[in-house]
Amino acid sequence: MQNQGESSAFLICDDLYKIFKVADIEVMALQGLDLTVKRGELVGVVGASGSGKTTLMNVLGGLTRPSAGQVIVDGKNLLKLSARELTTYRQVEVGFVWQQGSRNLIPYLSALDNIRLPMTLAGKAGGEVDQRARELMDLVDLADRYDHQPIQLSGGEQQRVAIAVALANEPKLLLADEPTGELDSATSDQVYALFRHLNSELGLTICIVSHDPLIAEQVQRLVQIRDGKLAAETVRRRPGAKTAPRKADAATGADARWDEHFEELIVLDSAGRLQIPKHYREELGFQNRVEMEVADGGILIRPARNLDETSSQAEIQIEREIRAGNGAQGGLLSRIRGKKQ
Repeated sequence: MQNQGESSAFLICDDLYKIFKVADIEVMALQGLDLTVKRGELVGVVGASGSGKTTLMNVLGGLTRPSAGQVIVDGKNLLKLSARELTTYRQVEVGFVWQQGSRNLIPYLSALDNIRLPMTLAGKAGGEVDQRARELMDLVDLADRYDHQPIQLSGGEQQRVAIAVALANEPKLLLADEPTGELDSATSDQVYALFRHLNSELGLTICIVSHDPLIAEQVQRLVQIRDGKLAAETVRRRPGAKTAPRKADAATGADARWDEHFEELIVLDSAGRLQIPKHYREELGFQNRVEMEVADGGILIRPARNLDETSSQAEIQIEREIRAGNGAQGGLLSRIRGKKQ
């Protein structure tokens, strides 16, 4: 039974911006992103390469500070933490699982020693460290691999050890960046099944980044990032009456599920903005002006007419110059910061 507050907002991103400057070019990785994750929720984050999803994970993990906006995790505003407090946050309160095994595990250490290491770095010592490491190996179903080095483990086993390493200091938030990107489909299902088990049994809040939209079948909620903003959300709809559940896959350990379907919802932010998917814009010939009118039960959006009488053509040219990297975007960071002051 959940305590009061367990379903409350655990993670809040409010109007989040992150701008990287390379030479004289400023690139906006996050552009006013808003996101809320409930305590104990299992969330998937998808988006094309360069959409900003990995930058978001780095911000949530305290690996990089945003340029503007705020990010709050379990009541802590990460922008207000000192460098020492942020280091403690990374060590204790958040766990990371990366796609590449080389980022998760030290190759010359055994599985147990890899799990002991983050506890040792956090100042823990004695028998409790060894006991915790063994408990975690048992939790990820690798009790017979205590003394194996990463090279002696399969890709799926390496990722399960990596998850155990991420859990060593009992974090409240687990971040996984493409954790199944180098695994086959059967092994990926096993890893996702482990994430679901940790979420349900430990009440752990988990965010998984992936480029694969099929991750919707593995998580409770799926959000899509496009151009540095939250663009869409996929929700799982269950029918009112239960039908016969699918049998659990014994090979993968996947949970049995009732028949269900998924619906994609376009995100409408607090300023009333929404992102119309690119294939809709191309199909209907949208540029950067549209016409809107109230229709039966909703709003009708269609391409604008008489664009030559508007400023849109000049704006289109400016956008092209910015994308060509000619410096027209200079000063963007200062303008964003000025807007927040």
